[in-house]
Amino acid sequence: MSAWQNVRYDYRGASVLVTGGTSGIGAGIAAAYRDAGAEVTITGTRVAATDYEGDLSGYRYLQLSLTNNAQIEAVAAQLPRLDVLVNNAGANFMMQNEYDPEVFEKGLQVNLASAYRMSRACREKLTASKLQGGASVIGIASLTSFFGLEVVPAYGAAKAGLVQLVKTLSITWAKQNIRVNAVAAGVTESRMTAQMLKIPAMMAPVLARTPLKRVGQPEDVAGAVLFLTSAAASYITGQTLLVDGGYSIVG
Repeated sequence: MSAWQNVRYDYRGASVLVTGGTSGIGAGIAAAYRDAGAEVTITGTRVAATDYEGDLSGYRYLQLSLTNNAQIEAVAAQLPRLDVLVNNAGANFMMQNEYDPEVFEKGLQVNLASAYRMSRACREKLTASKLQGGASVIGIASLTSFFGLEVVPAYGAAKAGLVQLVKTLSITWAKQNIRVNAVAAGVTESRMTAQMLKIPAMMAPVLARTPLKRVGQPEDVAGAVLFLTSAAASYITGQTLLVDGGYSIVG
């Protein structure tokens, strides 16, 4: 059932890959595509889908570590076909000190280089897509794509780079009828933000600046993603859509 009472998407026959689709924003995106009729493959770091608490039986599951380039290629190779790629998986390494050069480089790999590698590995299958409106690659950007956050220099640099990568790939891949866009998520309920959401001192200034006075839910991001990959968005490419409750518009 759709999460949106006045919107219905029909993705029957479409093949979709959502990296990091076992929880949080990725799980919300995967569920939205599944509920719209798509055949959805998700990835996670654990060996099998049964290693997770939630019920993932409605998806095809593949193991993926974003620091393993061979595994990225293997995931792409195991897909018989593909219409939509959502590069959702990522992580920050705040607790490991992203100012350490090795941790910094790991942050770039996990949040930027891996997305490029996966997109490149899937390009041939996306080129063969017959999806109405064209095949799509979606990146999940962040408010740190646009604002500095002192504790995550690598994460912020990678997410800023993702916005630029979307622009560049959208130009060259338009020749293959592949559209490339991103959604920049504001503070959204997920495993990554769980601890932050529990600390009033951290959340108070965020909510004070957010006109809609709430944090995002995974379905908020999913709605933007499904729109951008639909035929209704067939003339949209190279864009990053902010889904942040208005946080970014307040001076």
